[in-house]
Amino acid sequence: MPPDRTDVLQGTLDLLVLRALAIEPMHGWGLAQRIEQMSGDVFAIQQGTLYPSLQRMKRKGWVDSAWRVTENNRRARYYALTGLGRRQLDAERAQWERTAGAVNGVLNWAE
Repeated sequence: MPPDRTDVLQGTLDLLVLRALAIEPMHGWGLAQRIEQMSGDVFAIQQGTLYPSLQRMKRKGWVDSAWRVTENNRRARYYALTGLGRRQLDAERAQWERTAGAVNGVLNWAE
């Protein structure tokens, strides 16, 4: 991994995946690329981390999947956000904003 890239913070992968899928359904490789793009190429999403996360979110009903043909004429499993997934995205986004605000409060505390 290049030195200017980093793995996603523990506990944020679901939030990032749900947010990316809120844009449009995507296959796994495209999803990893989209998150990297959206993060300004800071986050590197490893396939070995992404696919187990997608399967867990599928079991929870947050995403659905179907086989489709890619723009390169290959078959790939596409993942799409469900209504339950959209509600989970809203909840995780609110939690992230509370957490980030609290961390910023600690970092900016004036003694």
